[in-house]
Amino acid sequence: MTETFDYIIIGAGSAGCVMANRLSEDGRNSVLVLEYGGTDAGPLIQMPSALSYPMNMKTYDWGFASEPEPHLGGRVLATPRGKVIGGSSSINGMVYVRGHALDYDEWETLGAYGWGYRHVLPYFKRMEHSHGGEEGWRGTGGPLHVTRGPRKNPLYHAFVEAGRQAGYEVTEDYNGEKQEGFGPMEMTVWKGRRWSAANAYLRPALKRSNLKLTSRALARRILFQGKRATGVEFSQGGHVPTAKARREVILSASAIMSPKLLLQSGIGNGEHLRAVGVDTVHHLPGVGENLHDHLELYLQMECLQPITLYKHLNLFSKGWIGLNWLLFKRGLGATNHFESAAFIRSRPGVRYPDIQYHFLPAAIRYDGKSAAKAHGFQAHVGPMRSQSRGHVRLRDGAPETAPLIRFNYMSHPEDWADFRNCIRLTREIFTQEAFEGLAGREIQPGIELQSDGELDGFIRDHVESAYHPCGTCRMGAVDDPMAVVDPRCKVIGLDGLRVVDSSIIPRITNGNLNGPSLMIGEKGADHVLGREPLAPSNQQPWISPRWRESQR
Repeated sequence: MTETFDYIIIGAGSAGCVMANRLSEDGRNSVLVLEYGGTDAGPLIQMPSALSYPMNMKTYDWGFASEPEPHLGGRVLATPRGKVIGGSSSINGMVYVRGHALDYDEWETLGAYGWGYRHVLPYFKRMEHSHGGEEGWRGTGGPLHVTRGPRKNPLYHAFVEAGRQAGYEVTEDYNGEKQEGFGPMEMTVWKGRRWSAANAYLRPALKRSNLKLTSRALARRILFQGKRATGVEFSQGGHVPTAKARREVILSASAIMSPKLLLQSGIGNGEHLRAVGVDTVHHLPGVGENLHDHLELYLQMECLQPITLYKHLNLFSKGWIGLNWLLFKRGLGATNHFESAAFIRSRPGVRYPDIQYHFLPAAIRYDGKSAAKAHGFQAHVGPMRSQSRGHVRLRDGAPETAPLIRFNYMSHPEDWADFRNCIRLTREIFTQEAFEGLAGREIQPGIELQSDGELDGFIRDHVESAYHPCGTCRMGAVDDPMAVVDPRCKVIGLDGLRVVDSSIIPRITNGNLNGPSLMIGEKGADHVLGREPLAPSNQQPWISPRWRESQR
């Protein structure tokens, strides 16, 4: 039998969990959540320091990869997306960054009216329960616990002090008034556990009788009567049932899967759809376009003192850390180890930061592979506002077929200059007095690489995704031919259908994307419910008074 609900949400990821909670909150609406993944129970997801495991496991990750990237020597880059309750918030690095205030003001200039910083700040405050954040700028009563690591390792403080010595700003809360500078990094960890969207939003909501979660359900297509979405066809356990929506169908399936599902349902560029044998329901050429991401490099230094995480990379130490976490939810298992950070400007004339640093007291890849065979530390560094754009398209019309993902990384000439600048600025930071007696030889790239050509070769071979894909169902004005949703998240030209997730981001924000994705869920829920948006804020962010003439 076909069940009928007021709202159907496709995807129990970051924004989907928020939507499920908020739409079912007053008990008036029946809500169905369809999720292809399964449970998030178990230590590999819930233990913060185990973060490299779930993103490499078929159980929890869709296992997507890019097409061979032409500007990276044909390399294929992993594109992990959460296939589990909580979505990518259950497999990510748990770093919490709102983004810079001016990112959201730029959204408005791109046609996302009502999504400026003054509009989104109240939603960030509504969702947060900040521990240690700047008073007056942070929320303290929301479901999302945001904490800071203990920063016991002296290398965390050396990194911040080196930034100060190099002439950069210091900030105590990059999610508060002042993003620019060096300071502590924040994480979505609470009482030693990963505080995913599932833990913060979905689990409490599932106690309500008007919310139903159906897992192991692959959405195949959105059903329509004319131009109105009326339900969803999905496959589960060998069957292909349908669910009907009285009011709306809401896609929260990620920047990869939301456009894929629209395309499978006949919504997109009619020419591309015909090429893969899909009948066009609604010609919307922006679907799947505007794909962009953050790239990063790992600059690794040998550590002259045996104080890094290298000493814990053996089986005995890992076992002890795991046992301590299982019994007490504390110790090295209770942190993601990203406990210091920085946001800086790349050159004079840049108004707000366009380079981000994650600092780690180990020399190891983010996915846990290729650890250096010695004590070391590293900075993950990358430009925040690349102009390179790619797309997500269908390979064929089959719902089970993985989408074609082409980021077109490093296709813009400025990307190369930006990354060379990142390397040189980072090298300067690591030569500051704060690292005296700590910093040895440069493991990677290697100090012998100095010229533009040598650095470009290293970048081409070693740059990695920071796993922040977005933009493929871009939000904009209704008369923008490449916009997919309007500022109320409605799919342009259709009724009863919205997209509410990171795919609607017009231009990528400054930093990790989980925070903005959760905020989109919060604000999107008010739009779905027809509520008056939260009152705009009049708080003004700190902008360097020297930005025109000075890089720091």
